[in-house]
Amino acid sequence: MAPQHHKVAIIGSGPAGHTAAVYLARAQMNPIMFEGMMANGFAPGGQLTTTTDVENYPGFPEGIMGGELMDKMRAQSERCGTVIETETITKLETGKLFKLWREGADESGEPTDTADAVVIATGASARRMNLPGEDKYWQNGISACAVCDGAVPIFRNKPLVVIGGGDSAAEEAIYLTKYGSHVNVFVRRDVLRASKVMANRLLKHPKVTVHFNTVATECKGDGSLLTSVTTKNTKTGETGELEANGLFYAIGHDPATQLVKGQVDLDDEGYIKTIPGSSLTNIAGLFAAGDVQDKRYRQAITSAGSGCMAALDAERYLTELEEDE
Repeated sequence: MAPQHHKVAIIGSGPAGHTAAVYLARAQMNPIMFEGMMANGFAPGGQLTTTTDVENYPGFPEGIMGGELMDKMRAQSERCGTVIETETITKLETGKLFKLWREGADESGEPTDTADAVVIATGASARRMNLPGEDKYWQNGISACAVCDGAVPIFRNKPLVVIGGGDSAAEEAIYLTKYGSHVNVFVRRDVLRASKVMANRLLKHPKVTVHFNTVATECKGDGSLLTSVTTKNTKTGETGELEANGLFYAIGHDPATQLVKGQVDLDDEGYIKTIPGSSLTNIAGLFAAGDVQDKRYRQAITSAGSGCMAALDAERYLTELEEDE
C-alpha cells in the first residue's frame, strides 16, 4: 500500500505540538498529528497528563487539572482542522521527503507516511529514582518540577526535600524557600556540582540545609500524602528519616530524541539543537519545539510558544517549497 502523504506531520501532543497544530491548521497547511500512545512513557498529551493542578497557565484563574488542559488543547487542534492519529511513530528518515513508520509497521519496508515537513515535539521526561513509595505519592508530595508545583497548598510552610547537586537543584531549592518552612537538599557526593555562585548562594541560605553524602531510600506517607523520606549516608551507611511533605527530583531530564539520533544535531545532553531564536534544525524542513529542544525553562507556556514558532517556520518553509515547484 502506498504511503499516505502529508504537507506537514507533527510528532508529539504536548503544548508545543498542539500549538503548532492550531497555527498550521488555521494557515491551511492540513497538518496531521501523531499523538503517540504511551510514547516516551506518557499518554497522549505528554507530561501534563501526569500533573494535577496547573495554576500558572494563563487564562485559567482558578487553575486547571493537567489532563483537562491537554483535552482542551486537543479539542482546539481538531476544531481548527488538524487530523489526529493516536499512533506512535517509531522510525523517521529525514531527507527532501520525510519518511515515517507507524508502530507495528515493518521498518525495513515502505514507510506508512511521508511529509514535506515535520515538527518534532516529542518532549522530555524527568528522571525518576523509582524509590519504594514513589509511585504511590507521585504528584501527592513528589514532583520533578519545583516551578510547576512548588506553590501548591500542600507544600506551604512545610518541610521540603530536593534531590540533586547541580545548578538546577540549587535553583529549585532556593525557589522553594518562598513556600516551604525549610528545604533540605540531598547530595550523593561530598561536593556540589553547581557553579560556585549557585553553590555559595545555596549554602548560605538560612532556610536551606545541604546534606552531603546522602541519598533517599524510601518515600513514606499517610496513604494520601507524603510525610517523610528515609535516608542513608553513602560513606558511613547510617540510616535516618526526615520529615518531608514535598520531595522534588532535580537530577535531570531525558529528551525523547530516539527518532532523530544520528540524523539531527544534538547537544551534549541529547537535546535537539535549534538556530537561536527559531525552531530550525540542521535539517531543512525539520522543526523542533518544546522540551525536546529546551533544557532550561521546560514549562507548558514556553513549550506552547515554541510550538507557535515551529508552525510559523514550517509555514514559511512550505510556502517557499510550493513557490519553487
